[in-house]
Amino acid sequence: MSPASDTRQSIIDAVLRIIGQDGIAAVTNRRIAKEAGVSLGSVTYHFATQHELLRESLLHFVAEETRHFTALADECSDEHFDIGQAAEVVAQVAGGNAFDSRHIAPFELYVQAGRDERLRAAAAECFAAYDLLAARILTQLGVPDPERLAGVAVALVFGQQLRRLATGAPAEDLVDTLLILTKFAPTQTS
Repeated sequence: MSPASDTRQSIIDAVLRIIGQDGIAAVTNRRIAKEAGVSLGSVTYHFATQHELLRESLLHFVAEETRHFTALADECSDEHFDIGQAAEVVAQVAGGNAFDSRHIAPFELYVQAGRDERLRAAAAECFAAYDLLAARILTQLGVPDPERLAGVAVALVFGQQLRRLATGAPAEDLVDTLLILTKFAPTQTS
């Protein structure tokens, strides 16, 4: 990377950390500069507006999430994939026991996308990657009509993650919820 793209990436990383720690309202050019270890002028040089800064941060987050979830989906294509492996993938998605600012930032960004239609396409791209992973897992578990149910599974994961964020519930609650769901889902017949 060039020094300019290193600086730009440092700014984006700082924005995501700030959002995760204190929300979008805390994103100011001065705070970004301090957090990124760059001059105030660098922030305004690389990003002319707050909207551009938030959009680029969301796009960066989406690209990382899409890459991560697509790789996880590819791992779920083993013909011997079972409920135990599904639980491991879900635990990985849940992020273990630490629910840090990296886990909080997506909620803030998606709420912002709900307020700003210019960010919705980027959010939709990320949800498509989530749906792909859910559909692969459901397919491997023999759940009928996995593409139709993928969005429901993703919504359940997000709801459980939001609950976890708000209450401090352990990641195992998410895994347990999804295992219960698959237990009651009818299985496909050959």
